[in-house]
Amino acid sequence: MPRKLRVQYPGALYHVMSRGDRREDIFLDDVDRQDFLKTLAEACQKTDWQVHAYCLMGNHYHLVLETPNANLVAGMAWLQSTYTIRLNHRHKLFGHVFSGRYKAQLVEGSGNGYLRTACDYVHLNPVRAGLLQPPERLLAYPWSSFGAYLAVAAHRPEWIRVDRLLAEHGIQRDSAEGRQEFERQMEARRLEEAGPESLKALRRGWYLGSEAFRQEMLESMEGKLGQHHSGELRRESAEAKAERIMAAELKRLGWTETDLATRRKSDPMKLAMATRLRKETTLSLKAIAKRVQLGTAKGANTNLHKWMRAQAPQRPAKTHPDS
Repeated sequence: MPRKLRVQYPGALYHVMSRGDRREDIFLDDVDRQDFLKTLAEACQKTDWQVHAYCLMGNHYHLVLETPNANLVAGMAWLQSTYTIRLNHRHKLFGHVFSGRYKAQLVEGSGNGYLRTACDYVHLNPVRAGLLQPPERLLAYPWSSFGAYLAVAAHRPEWIRVDRLLAEHGIQRDSAEGRQEFERQMEARRLEEAGPESLKALRRGWYLGSEAFRQEMLESMEGKLGQHHSGELRRESAEAKAERIMAAELKRLGWTETDLATRRKSDPMKLAMATRLRKETTLSLKAIAKRVQLGTAKGANTNLHKWMRAQAPQRPAKTHPDS
């Protein structure tokens, strides 16, 4: 199955989700849920993770966590393997508990609402799953971090950090009034729960953030993607690198996009750009022809071969010694 690259850096934020093997339950009773939270607390102590939100469901769980020390992979390996051992030991089971690789979606932490989007999504999971009826408060679901946000700091686990999410809700103080306002906003938010299309980025995308954040992350992945990573991610990484190359080439020539469009398809400078894209990116010839405005892939291939032959150094003619 194609993988998504694990991007790690100090202060990274992730929306993590992991399912049970064959979508089977990973929590068989409430003691298992308590064991998972205990194991998560130990993982946070070992790694210095800060958890902004969590929700335990029947066959999967969600976390929104921050890694001050760029150690998501090591921490997740310990968390999931330790919980697996404990669950199997308690229930006298054996084998895998979790299905393949966990999902780790990068979240932009700029304060522009992306953390709020991820955490609200996690806290509203019981509503989407039909585990809470309309008269019930969100607080009625005991296996999420929502209750910790409404508790006083002294009764809140040390590994749960609330200030950043509260700030993105416009709440500056962790006070009784602030906590009441947070609950009011979340109860209103559950009534406005968006449709499936608007949740696609959270469920399928590899990042949640602005275009500038996306470009920054793609640049950090450059040269690290292999065939075992997802085609979507490899394509986006190649496109981002191609755009940087094109920007540099246009600046060097003093061209604009209009110049690129109006010059003929066989223009030597355009062919030089296309050659560089072929050498330095994994874009297809069709994609390169479209970006450099060389016409069809077939025509671009013909022009490129002609141009490259013209650039090749000419071999001196063979001479024969006098007889």
